[in-house]
Amino acid sequence: MQIKFKTMNIYPIKTDKDYQNALERLEFIFDAKKGTSEGDELEILSILIEKYEEKLYPIDLPDPIEAIKFRMEQLGLQQNDLTEIIGLKSKVSEILSKKKKLTLEMIRRLNEFLSIPTNVLVQRY
Repeated sequence: MQIKFKTMNIYPIKTDKDYQNALERLEFIFDAKKGTSEGDELEILSILIEKYEEKLYPIDLPDPIEAIKFRMEQLGLQQNDLTEIIGLKSKVSEILSKKKKLTLEMIRRLNEFLSIPTNVLVQRY
């Protein structure tokens, strides 16, 4: 019994030209249905493009204090709202102005209360 494999013309993305070709092909097959050969090609091509973009255009994690301020803004919180997490109002002010560093316990509480990933909060600033 001989097994037949479907062939796809997918290659590693190594250059900008490869990247542009992959984007053009992705656009062409963008509406392909799952379970079809074009659907499979779309899925694989998307992964290749994503990995190439991550390598070429890495996105740094945000500054921990800026992440806290951004999240507070999203949730409509004021500095006073952080007193139950960080402590005294003066300590919150010192943290947000980068005069004092976050402690491990503060990082844990901020992660839980504001849902900011710990890998963002533990960075140097």
